[in-house]
Amino acid sequence: MKKVLTLSLLSLCACLSLRAQEENSREADSLRHSFGRQEVKPSNLRTTAYGDTLDTGNPAIKVVLYSNGTYRYVKDPALHAADTVFTEYWDEKAVNPYREDPDPVPDRFSLWVVDSLDSYVCPHVTHPRSLFGYRHGRRHQGIDLPYPTGTPVPATFDGKVRISAYVGGYGNLVVIRHANGLETFYAHLSRRDVEPGDWVSAGDIIGLGGSTGRSTGPHLHFETRYRGAAFDPSWLIDFETGTLRHRLLKIRSWYFNPNQRYVQNIDDEDEIFRTDEEDRILAEEQAKKEAAARAAAEAAAMRYHTVRSGDTLSAIARRYGTSVNRICQLNGINPNTVLRVGRRLRVK
Repeated sequence: MKKVLTLSLLSLCACLSLRAQEENSREADSLRHSFGRQEVKPSNLRTTAYGDTLDTGNPAIKVVLYSNGTYRYVKDPALHAADTVFTEYWDEKAVNPYREDPDPVPDRFSLWVVDSLDSYVCPHVTHPRSLFGYRHGRRHQGIDLPYPTGTPVPATFDGKVRISAYVGGYGNLVVIRHANGLETFYAHLSRRDVEPGDWVSAGDIIGLGGSTGRSTGPHLHFETRYRGAAFDPSWLIDFETGTLRHRLLKIRSWYFNPNQRYVQNIDDEDEIFRTDEEDRILAEEQAKKEAAARAAAEAAAMRYHTVRSGDTLSAIARRYGTSVNRICQLNGINPNTVLRVGRRLRVK
């Protein structure tokens, strides 16, 4: 009896522990969801030089001092260096090093864009001049921001420079890969101030605006890519205000369609944060609505004929612009069926 009681108590404790874990997990998911949805205001440009770097009690976090007396907590870049995101498919010349990657981009996935230690700087707060999508029959894989020649261009997020070179139509191009696998492109620069392998923080100046390459005037061509696939940067950044839309970006594979632009609508933004189960339920409801709509449209298009004395299938077919075979198919009869006066035939 004592053994049974002990086992019962252990089972009860295990159930309570499991329930507590589930509640903690739900609470953590809720906090993560809430934190992920927070907008991020841009930091200032990093116009001052570095002064010194200090250790903290956490070996993964450093304090960076600037010459103007300000400071910032940052993640130690040395710990990122061995991360596979900065070693696999690392090519300092190829614009898309993932071209031979056999793994497709998942249908849906999440990217933490910034956390409490990361900062963010908008490339330029302005009204974009040329949007993502097709332009003059060619894919335009980013957006164009009006940008006077000689204006400092900041890194948008912390990361490692993968490309700094003159690249065809891009002109002077800087590509930065970030710890979440995202890459940002900065093109048509008049000058490049970083080299491949450099670690940069958000706000660091990587070059100057210009009009090099295939360009019709001074502007910054800005792209966001994941594993080589470009998507509309406006899913990530509100360039009108400079605000990062969310800390956690949930991406759908159809974002990479060159015709898919961001639509500024609260329903669309809610959709980004729906769970897979909510997506499944909504998809089923949408499928039912579409099936009902098709059935209603089909019913509305149906036409019937009541057989009168002297009617033949060929005469009925000619009258309604259809064929004898079609009338037979719709009514389960054959061309030799005797038509009874008063019978109702479906003709369309």
